[in-house]
Amino acid sequence: MQEQENNSAASNVTAPDLSPIPVIALNDQRLIAQLAKTEALLAETSDALLRARADSENTRRRSLDDMAKARKFAIESFAEAMVPVKDSLEMALMLDWPSFEALREGVEITLKQLNSAFERHGLLEITPARGEKIDPEKHQAVALIPTNDQESNTVVSVLQKGYMLADRLLRPAIVTAAQASPSKT
Repeated sequence: MQEQENNSAASNVTAPDLSPIPVIALNDQRLIAQLAKTEALLAETSDALLRARADSENTRRRSLDDMAKARKFAIESFAEAMVPVKDSLEMALMLDWPSFEALREGVEITLKQLNSAFERHGLLEITPARGEKIDPEKHQAVALIPTNDQESNTVVSVLQKGYMLADRLLRPAIVTAAQASPSKT
């Protein structure tokens, strides 16, 4: 009886299907054409990617070169404007001036050259007028002068002019500021 049970248990176990897996025929022309088309698309896409990377790298390198040149020659036009001023000052030192007035005239001409060069390159002078309100963005008050003649926090005198390049402050104007005197009661 036990033999019968063993035989029936063995018959209940199913054997794995060992039939061959269907293989795609390599001579199927449709599949070969699709594979060739896919390989061509892959090659084309890879080539496009390599070209895009190379173009990007060339653009980056050109930009770095342009920035380096811009930094190197940023003050070129300003330097060209300063050369005649230097020439004038050197000539003034070489000449034997007959009078103080002649020396003064030469210095005034040189100052005009300098002011013209500053103007051409956007270097603006900050010279606040007496009584003008102190602007902390452009003025630096170094002393308070007690006065009843002016409103508090206004310019009394300019000790040193300030300068701006375009919208950037290079140096604030150094001024003295008015301070209202305490009233006597």
